[in-house]
Amino acid sequence: MSIIIKPIITEKATSDSELNNRYTFLVDTKANKVEIKKAVEKSYGVNVNKVRTMNYGPERKTKFTKTGIQHGKTNALKKAIVQVADGDVIDFYSNL
Repeated sequence: MSIIIKPIITEKATSDSELNNRYTFLVDTKANKVEIKKAVEKSYGVNVNKVRTMNYGPERKTKFTKTGIQHGKTNALKKAIVQVADGDVIDFYSNL
């Protein structure tokens, strides 16, 4: 089971990484801050100063169709914003 699922590369996350040296990842919902810190340090070879996490619950939707009411939901997500030490850089585009 991998703790880091994928990095989040959006306009807001990219500007945050350039200005404040913070990187955003989509992580396993059961992972805690210590596990996230160790996984980022191991996979990217940087020193992590601070980890912030955010839990997002599932989005529920209801459709009214000919066959009746259909209920559905998305998966729950957990994001982690990782602040690395000054001078350390994570390059997401090197493996393309």
